[in-house]
Amino acid sequence: MQIDKEIDTRGLNCPLPILKAKKALAEMDSGQTLKVVATDAGSVRDFQAFAKQTGNELVDQQTVGAEYIHVMRRR
Repeated sequence: MQIDKEIDTRGLNCPLPILKAKKALAEMDSGQTLKVVATDAGSVRDFQAFAKQTGNELVDQQTVGAEYIHVMRRR
């Protein structure tokens, strides 16, 4: 999978990972993908809700150790 942009939100708690993702997506073109690395366990459901609310596609979510990886595609 091609990742166009990646942001590191490790150590940040809700709602900061979502806010940083929203800002990054706003700077991207339609169809581009954003990878967000977070350590906040709540980010899993936050990104699911964010995708539904904004129309951006949540392509993938993974838990790797203590990190949560979210991949979104810009609408």
